[in-house]
Formats: sequence, structure tokens, C-alpha cells
Amino acid sequence: MKKLISICLLAVCIHFSGCNTKEPMSSVIERGLNVATGQALLMAKKLEGERGKFPKTIKPDGSLETSEYGWWCSGFFPGELWYLYENNPTDELKQYAELYTERVEPAQYLTNTHDLGFMLYCSFGNGYRLTHNPHYKEVMITGAHSLATRYNSTICAIKSWDFNKDTWQYPVIIDNMMNLELFSWTTKETGDEVFLDMAHSHAKKTIENHYRPDFSSYHVVSYDTITGKAHIKQTHQGLSHESAWARGQAWGLYGYTMMARETGNNEYLEQARNIAKFIMNHKNLPSDKIPYWDFDAPTNVDTPRDASAAAIMASALIELSQLDKGHFGKQCLQLAEQQLRSLSSPAYLAEIGTNQCFTIMHSTGHLPGNSEVDVPLTYADYYYVEALFRFKKLKMIKH
Repeated sequence: MKKLISICLLAVCIHFSGCNTKEPMSSVIERGLNVATGQALLMAKKLEGERGKFPKTIKPDGSLETSEYGWWCSGFFPGELWYLYENNPTDELKQYAELYTERVEPAQYLTNTHDLGFMLYCSFGNGYRLTHNPHYKEVMITGAHSLATRYNSTICAIKSWDFNKDTWQYPVIIDNMMNLELFSWTTKETGDEVFLDMAHSHAKKTIENHYRPDFSSYHVVSYDTITGKAHIKQTHQGLSHESAWARGQAWGLYGYTMMARETGNNEYLEQARNIAKFIMNHKNLPSDKIPYWDFDAPTNVDTPRDASAAAIMASALIELSQLDKGHFGKQCLQLAEQQLRSLSSPAYLAEIGTNQCFTIMHSTGHLPGNSEVDVPLTYADYYYVEALFRFKKLKMIKH
């Protein structure tokens, strides 16, 4: 009964959020940023004495689950704090942004993960952009060299995972597109073209093997280490090997939009456009534009949403709208606005002091593994704040 009541309340809130489009976006943005600031400060204070800890999600028993610097999500909370500081430059926000960024620092030496872009660029990257702290620059360059150890010139891509070796020889996941911005930044800062060359090779290899004719993406592609050719295409976190895992589609959209911005390469821009078209025209995209956890999942009142995918999509679509100056760019911005209105409604936006101090509710991490289903996730908060701030800056420029 309790679950049924919660589902009904969610449905009512979703209906309300889809209809409430008369509220000025400036009000939507400020409400979202105010809630995010309140929650982030509460979270920062809650974990201030927990040395080396970062917020991760909520456990099944309702308590806060944390991670350490080696977890792929460690950079999101400090990155969110930097965005909130940029929006409202108070000493308190800067203090906490610096504190939690410092906790990520040991990750610069990791060579057993492909996620150094998430870990270092979101935290140190935003920090360096705002403060020009030379130490932050050094950390990121070291991290880029660590990430480069996972690049294979035969495969022409960065290896993602080191587990399940009986099945995968050289697994590359679509998420890995998100780590290429660190390489692009490193080339710009050092002049060493090797890093950008690796980013180009990885992006082109992913277009070649991860994408289907309809521009949906496989989650995992494993390559033969001798021939360099793809030998397995499947999922790990999606519904099935041929389904379109929602967050995977979001990673690809964001990754190719970023690569188009960073390089000016029209191939990447066209790829981003086609991924966006797949998402916005999909028959299973709900009316509030917050996708189910997988685009091909059977849909009913119990099907989990993935608010994190919506936040990533919205942030990417705002940027894509500025790279495509035509009618399609306007469609991208319209969809992003719809997603932000929904995420900023009572259906998804937590009240300050609730939700274990996370901002966004109803994300899904790994449903097939029965892990992080219908919970807050730290990266949902990060990309929600990034999307809000991108939209805000866009409107400030236009006015």
C-alpha cells in the first residue's frame, strides 16, 4: 500500500510538472540552484569530519552510502560545489569545494581505471577553471598521463574495465567518451598533440563499433587484442544486448557534443545530432521527458526512471543547441528546458534536508545487478546543476 501511494504521488507530480510550463525558466533555475546549494552545504558539513569520504547514494536501509577517492564518482561532489560557487561565490562554498577536491587528489596516479576524466576533470578541472590554481593543473596533467597508459594503439581506444576477462579481451564502454575531455584539455595546456590524437582515435572507433543504424548505442564493445576488431557487442547495465540503456545514450550524446565543441569536427557534431534525434523521437520517452532506465524496458507504473540520464541529456542538449544554430538546435534547447522543468518539480527535486541531502530523486544505477534502483545518485546532482548553470549563462548572454 505504501509503495502504491508513493507511485500515485509521483504520477501526480509528474503530471503537474509537465503542465506547469508557464513559470519563467529564470524562476525554475533559481529554485533548482537554491535547493542544490542548500543540500550540498548540508552534505558537505555532514561528511566534513569523515576523512576521505564522498557522497554516493542511499542504501536500501535509507542511510547514506559514501565512497572514497578510487570510486569513479569521487569527482562529482566537489565539481558540483565548484559550479555552485561559480553561481554564488561565497567563502563557504569555496572552502568546501577545495576540501573535497583535495580528497580526490590521489586518483591522479591510478592506472586501473578509465574514469579519471570523471574523477579529475569534474573536480580539479572546474576548480582550475575558476581559480587558476597551478597545483590543480599539475594534478590533471599527471592524471592524463595515467589515463594514457590504458590506451592501446592496436585497438585505437582506451580500455574501460579489467574484470570479466573470460568474456572480454578489451572492453570499451560508451561511458568512456566522457573521459576524452581530459585529453583535449591536456593537449591545449601542454601542446602535446598525443593526447588529442588518442581522443580522436577513441571517438572514431566508438562511432564505428558502438552505434547501430538508428544511432542507439551498445553499452560494451570488446575488441580482439590481436586484430583490433570488435568481437563482442552487448550490455552490462541495460535491459538486453540490443536494447538502448538510457544513461548509455546520454553518455554518447554528451561525449560527442563535447568532442564537436573541443575539435570543431563536423563528424562529431553530426553524430551528436543523430543521437539527440534518437532520444527525442523515441516512442517510449515519457511526456515529462525523464527516460525510463532503458528505452526498451516494458513500461508500467513500476518501471524505474533514470533522472541521472535526463540531467546528462539536458546538459548536453543545451550545449548542442549552441553548436547547431538552426531549427534543430532550438528543438534541443526546448527538450532540455522540458527536462529541467521536470527535474525541478516536486516529482524529482528533493526538499532541503530530505533525501539524505542529495538534490535529485529517482535515478537508476544498475538495475540488472539490483544496485542503486530508484535512488539519488551523486552524478545526477552534478549534471543537474551543470545543466541549470549552462541554461542560466545562456539566458544571461542573450539578454
